Amino acid sequence: MMIQLKGINKTYFNGAPLHVLKGIDLDIEKGEMVSIMGASGSGKSTLLNILGILDTYDTGTYLLNGQLIQNLSESRAAELRHGFIFQSFNLISFKNAVENVALPLYYQGVSRKKRNAMALEYLDMVGLKDWADHMPNEMSGGQKQRVAIARALIAKPQIILADEPTGALDSTTTVEVMELLRSVNQEGMTMVIVTHEMNFAREISNRVIFMDQGVI
Repeated sequence: MMIQLKGINKTYFNGAPLHVLKGIDLDIEKGEMVSIMGASGSGKSTLLNILGILDTYDTGTYLLNGQLIQNLSESRAAELRHGFIFQSFNLISFKNAVENVALPLYYQGVSRKKRNAMALEYLDMVGLKDWADHMPNEMSGGQKQRVAIARALIAKPQIILADEPTGALDSTTTVEVMELLRSVNQEGMTMVIVTHEMNFAREISNRVIFMDQGVI
């Protein structure tokens, strides 16, 4: 089992305590595509951030490939952090498409020449090779999201975690991005996707998980 969550609790103290996750148990197998749905404030994004080691949990256990994810040093957490794709793309506005995609390799110490060549390959894979020199403000929402997907993939993550990856896109572009994520998953990539779109979830996932007020 790739991901094993047992009894995960999370409370935020922002004035009054807010108990966001209330004893979450969840197993996800390697290569699975899981969608998480639920109303705003149900705990979906908090769960995704814990899976992605961007946030900590209070009690319970989180095993990733059998390794306990708890009290990690920042450098170890960064090593383990998975490919993340956000609704807002989070591209760097003053870098072109190639430089944005190559960024994870820069942090891995890969030479400029090699990382740019690899970034071009990944842009080609998402159908944007001709847009390599374009800046984010010259691209449509769908193109930006595909650049973000290429950037997540280039680091060869174990898992892709996506928070509303089609939330800012029109219906045609949503289908394009959905197809791209599905093809990546079919090559064996484990994916966990938070989405509001029932059709997206049903069509693309092995399993749809509904959250409500901090429980599954």
